[in-house]
Amino acid sequence: MARFNRIEVALMAKQTGIVPVFYHEDIDVCKKIVKACFDGGARVFEFTNRGDFAHEVFAELVKYVVKEIPEMILGIGSILDPATASLYIQNGANFIVAPILNPEVAKVCNRRKIVWIPGCGSVSEISYAEELGAEIVKIFPATQVGGPEFIKAVKGPMPWSNIMPTGGVIPTKESISEWISAGAYCLGLGSQLFVKNENGEYDYGKITEAVAHSIQIIKELT
Repeated sequence: MARFNRIEVALMAKQTGIVPVFYHEDIDVCKKIVKACFDGGARVFEFTNRGDFAHEVFAELVKYVVKEIPEMILGIGSILDPATASLYIQNGANFIVAPILNPEVAKVCNRRKIVWIPGCGSVSEISYAEELGAEIVKIFPATQVGGPEFIKAVKGPMPWSNIMPTGGVIPTKESISEWISAGAYCLGLGSQLFVKNENGEYDYGKITEAVAHSIQIIKELT
C-alpha cells in the first residue's frame, strides 16, 4: 500500500524538481543508487519496469526504503496496462508513470488515490490525461516530442498543466535551465545522471553530487 498520497507526491516532485529514473536487475545496486540519490536531496524516485522479475526487485527495494530511508517516495515507471499497475500498487508503489496514455491505468490509480503520470505527445493527449485526473503529465520522449519549446507552447493556452519531461534531459546547468525556464514542473533524469567510473561501475559519490547539483540549479531558477 502506498505510504504517500497523491498530493504529497505531486508537491514533493515540485519541491525537489527532479525525479531520478533507474532500473537494474541487481537489488544491491538499486539500494545503493536510491541511497546515493537520497543523499543528494532527491525525495521522489522512479524505478522502471524494464526486465524480467522487475516486480520482485521493486518489492525488495520498497522494503529497504521503508526501513532505511522512509522519506523517499518510491514509484514505478514503464507501466503500460492496468494489471501491471495493480501488481506494483500491491507491492507498495507510491506513484505510477507510463510512456503512454492508457485510461484503464488511470482508473486503477484513481481508485487507490495514487498519482498517475501518463506519457503524452500532444496537446490533446495532455488535455485528455488531465480530464482523467492526471495531476502531472509526462512528455516522452521529451526531446523528440518538441523539447523545451513544446512545453512553452503548451503552457500558453494551458498554464495549469504540470509537465514533466523525460528523455533527453541532461543534468547540466544549460539543459536544466532550458527545461525549467520553459515551464517544466519537474524533470525526469535518467542514464545521464548515473555516472560510472573507469571500471564501468556506478560511482555513487558522483551520483550524489550530480543529484545535489541538479536540485541546486533548479532552486536558483525558481
